[in-house]
Amino acid sequence: MSAPQEGVTKFELRFTPAAPLEFAPLRALNAWRTLLHRLGLIGRDPARYGGVGFGNVSQRLPGTPGDFAISGTQTGDLAVLGAEHYALIEKCDIVRNSVEARGPIAPSSESLTHAMLYRLNADIHYVFHGHSPQIWRHARALGIPVTSPDVAYGTPAMAAEIERLYRAGILFAQGIVAMGGHDDGVVAFGARAEDAGLALVGALAAALARDA
Repeated sequence: MSAPQEGVTKFELRFTPAAPLEFAPLRALNAWRTLLHRLGLIGRDPARYGGVGFGNVSQRLPGTPGDFAISGTQTGDLAVLGAEHYALIEKCDIVRNSVEARGPIAPSSESLTHAMLYRLNADIHYVFHGHSPQIWRHARALGIPVTSPDVAYGTPAMAAEIERLYRAGILFAQGIVAMGGHDDGVVAFGARAEDAGLALVGALAAALARDA
């Protein structure tokens, strides 16, 4: 399956240009994002996905249960992000396929999926979306839940798939899910940045061991 329109925003976006977010609360998130870029889980490869950037990270913000910060659209090629590369999601209406955001950059096209995870469990504070051919290929063998191959990324249907896996009681076993309809797409999540990051890196190590 080829990656359909990688990086294209599929929801209705109401975006308000605004000053960058306060960066101090995002330092742990940003450090993990830098590491994921170095590992190739976030990035841009001219030979993959039509040369479009891939991967994004987000963090629920303290004291604002409905809001989260997320890396901006098409920042995958940047090795290190700054405050100017994050947007604040103020409201997501998954049913109506709409997102309200503000900041110096428009939010990632995967914002709806992040929003659903935060909605499902108040203990989730970090969500990391990366691309790994190895994890994606071995997901079922590794016991990683997989969304339906008929469901595209960044859509209400993908958010519904995440909820379906949650209701089935299998979503949180390893803190990671593979996106069956999104080539190489995997999403990790957790209460702490290291929980999400280690779930993703651990799955990569396990997948690489199968290829050894």
